[in-house]
Order: sequence, then C-alpha cells, then structure tokens
Amino acid sequence: MKLVPLSDRVVLKQLEAETTTKSGIVLPGQDKEKPQQAEVIAAGPGGVVDGKEVVMQVKAGDKVIYSKYAGTEVKLDTEKYIIVKQSDILAVIED
Repeated sequence: MKLVPLSDRVVLKQLEAETTTKSGIVLPGQDKEKPQQAEVIAAGPGGVVDGKEVVMQVKAGDKVIYSKYAGTEVKLDTEKYIIVKQSDILAVIED
C-alpha cells in the first residue's frame, strides 16, 4: 500500500529518538522525548486551500522539523506515519 496525500498535506516518517545524550548518558525509555524531526515520504500537489494558492515547498526525502502536536498518526502495514499540513512544518534540515 501507498499513502498519497491530498492538497497541502505531507506524509512524514518520524526519525528515531536519541537513546544517549551528547555527554554519553543513556536515556531510559520513558525519558526519551518524542522527536520533532521527520523525513518527508510524500507531499500533496498543493493548489488552492481556503482561497489561497499553496505551493509545496517540501519534497520526498527532505528532513524536516514539525510542530510538536501537529498532524494525525496513521499505521499502514507495520509502519507508523504522521500526516500534517505543510504549514505545520517549521523548517527543512539541510546537510
């Protein structure tokens, strides 16, 4: 199966949470904060949303930071994804 987002929606796959701090301290499971970084799996075509023209600024493969409480989590097969509006994406991470 494949998720195909509509309008200004973006499908994200959350990146793994860090298990150790920069200083080398191992974090137990409950202390790991849900990461806000994700990889774009698919992006919708954009178009007119609420009377405004929306041009998609992200594409599949981009690594992004998104709002903490944004989106809808979905499970497809064994994978978990998050579907957000493009406006919930705060930044693109460039290497």
